[in-house]
Amino acid sequence: MSASPDREILNIDEAAALLGVSIKTFNKVLHSQNIPARKIGREWKFSRQALIDWVGSGRSSEFYREASDASEETPRPQGRPRKRRTAGWQIEYE
Repeated sequence: MSASPDREILNIDEAAALLGVSIKTFNKVLHSQNIPARKIGREWKFSRQALIDWVGSGRSSEFYREASDASEETPRPQGRPRKRRTAGWQIEYE
């Protein structure tokens, strides 16, 4: 479902479509970030302009800082080495 460009107040389906993400992804962000929204009864409502402003005010460096802070707070189980993302890559030298 695509959000109508003339609607100022969006439901969750329209808000997810506006941001170009699945409803599942939008729901995860809704519960983990400070998205501008109101819950009216059982439904979430979003201002089109507030969502646009919220996306525009974010900085990628904040995301990476939060991710690194979280990894520092959560210790790895002892005896389990960190798996490298490049594990399995093979580099051929000439």
